[in-house]
Amino acid sequence: MRMHSPSMSELHAFATAVRLGSFSRAAAELCVTQSAVSRAVARLESHYGMPLIKRNAHALSLTPVGRELLDAVRAPLAAIEEVSARLRVAPADRPLHLAVVPTFASVWLIPRLRGFQQLHPGIKLNFVPYSKGEDFSGTVPDAAVLTGLGPEEWPQCSADYVIGREMVPICHPARLQQRLAQGLWRRPGDLASEALLYHTTAPGNWTQWLRAAQAGRAAPNLTTAFDQVSMLIQAVIADMGVALVQRCLVKDALQSGAVAVPFDLPIALQRGYFLCTPQDRRPRPGFAEFRRWLLDAAQEDIRGMGVLAGGAPGL
Repeated sequence: MRMHSPSMSELHAFATAVRLGSFSRAAAELCVTQSAVSRAVARLESHYGMPLIKRNAHALSLTPVGRELLDAVRAPLAAIEEVSARLRVAPADRPLHLAVVPTFASVWLIPRLRGFQQLHPGIKLNFVPYSKGEDFSGTVPDAAVLTGLGPEEWPQCSADYVIGREMVPICHPARLQQRLAQGLWRRPGDLASEALLYHTTAPGNWTQWLRAAQAGRAAPNLTTAFDQVSMLIQAVIADMGVALVQRCLVKDALQSGAVAVPFDLPIALQRGYFLCTPQDRRPRPGFAEFRRWLLDAAQEDIRGMGVLAGGAPGL
């Protein structure tokens, strides 16, 4: 009787099911039926004579043998998929898929993209939905601009700091004029008693900024939280209070007079924007050029800010 040998399609079905945590999701990605994926895994288990995946109503988990098999086939499968994609698609038709924090994309990145297109007219960019918890488990994105405290947040990725640690307080221009007319806001610490707006992911930014601005240990009067920087800026325009935001995101609002900076001290804190790519994938064509352009554009912006050291490591 001829011994069954594992096929590429069976190994691919197995690896995809584990990555997505579901036979049905694997079937959808591979454009086959759920039963086809199940049969492929069953044939592998029959070949090795022991279970590879533990199944329950909510998730899939690997047995020790399944983990050993996955570790052995993951890299070769990824290499084969990369070559296959490159052979199927002409270079000019293969876009670089990016996921980017929405406010950063609309306010800072997109206004500069024409410069990238002029430098690299042959590189196509596709922007795909952004996820705060991006883990690169799907086929896209190829790279993402994520917000966080540093590369340690994404141990499976290569992460380059882009921009965004440089923070300044902003307020409504009328509020600034009123406080100055009252003889207030002579020092950065005077902001601590105002209604301070803040981002939900970084409630400690005000404390860090005030200390770096030599405001002592003044306790910030935190009031309303928002989960997007664009909402923080709009709240300031509505004169709800004073917000601490990335200096790179308020250039237009400052120039238009919609907001004002009571103390133009762009202090570098810890949280910022990082360009992340999974370490277990070969970089897509065009990524190296995009990375170089993005980091150069960010450095040019930062050089013009006169940044002071705050809570950011190495600054």
